[in-house]
Amino acid sequence: MTTTPPETYQLAGLDPRERGFSRPVELMREDRRCRAAWRYEAVHVVTDFADSAEAALRLLVATLHGQGYRQLRTQASFRQGTYLGSQESWIEYPDPPPPAQPKTGLLTALRSWFHREHLVA
Repeated sequence: MTTTPPETYQLAGLDPRERGFSRPVELMREDRRCRAAWRYEAVHVVTDFADSAEAALRLLVATLHGQGYRQLRTQASFRQGTYLGSQESWIEYPDPPPPAQPKTGLLTALRSWFHREHLVA
């Protein structure tokens, strides 16, 4: 089992309280697999091993989306010990669709119709 130096990405977006953030993500490789580790305030997320850095980042983003984080994007900042600065492009991850609103049933529609005020002309 060989371990290579970690890669670092920057993860930016909005937290569940609608505050902007930008924090490093460390990608740890073992053999041909990779996992992502991220800290933000009291939150610490470590993904399962994935087949690639991109897959580990997608696992991290999916986990954070499930916790209410939005507008997430990543950018490589260190690779093989070399600082990349802003040479790499940001990769944006679309937010999941909002949960479907419950549909009102026929009974609810009839109740609202009978309880509304009727205008007399």
